[in-house]
Amino acid sequence: MDESLHPREQDHVLIIEDDERLADLTRDYLQANGFRVTLEADGGRGVERILALQPDLVILDLMLPGEDGLSICRRVRGDYPGPILMLTARTDDMDQVLGLEMGADDYVAKPVQPRVLLARMRALLRRAENAEVVAEPRLSFGNLEIDSATREAWLDGNRIDLTSAEFDLLWLLASNAGRVLTREEIFSQLRGIKYDGQDRSIDVRVSRIRPKIGDDPNQPHRIKTVRSKGYLFVKES
Repeated sequence: MDESLHPREQDHVLIIEDDERLADLTRDYLQANGFRVTLEADGGRGVERILALQPDLVILDLMLPGEDGLSICRRVRGDYPGPILMLTARTDDMDQVLGLEMGADDYVAKPVQPRVLLARMRALLRRAENAEVVAEPRLSFGNLEIDSATREAWLDGNRIDLTSAEFDLLWLLASNAGRVLTREEIFSQLRGIKYDGQDRSIDVRVSRIRPKIGDDPNQPHRIKTVRSKGYLFVKES
């Protein structure tokens, strides 16, 4: 086994997938790479299983019997802080965008390539593991405060409802305030992969973060889009 692909000691992964063959193959592959895996085929039990088990990572299929993956993701997001990786049946942007809007941290399109799935999982787990290892635990920008230790942000003293992925992106941009971050840098930092020039996941997250931090989506003053480059978090708004 490639030791560079070995996870932390016995990370627990919950796979919610009704395709028995795919679920079994994925379980076997992940177990061979050192993960502890639990399978669930019924979407109707998805929320209950995620909240009861609190796994280190959830692999969640989009189309499930009982309850679809989008609904499950939306319902657990307030009580499950771990990463959710969505499996989508198509490469169409719509499935991916909807998943991100419901709070998914990343997605992999079917047919699943095991090594791609593993790489995405490792990036999500690494991000979760390193979330508290930061140089400055709290940042303030006028009426906006961001705390990396608690992974929370406040606007005018009111807590902002952010998904795990939204917080990670907000923290990355804010901790680099005054510097343009390219999409290539953002993808490398947050997802551990190269930007393919087409993926819209970062743009979707920025569009969701802006109104939450008091930014005008049409004329943003905190997170500015730098055409053909990336995003700039303004130091003083």
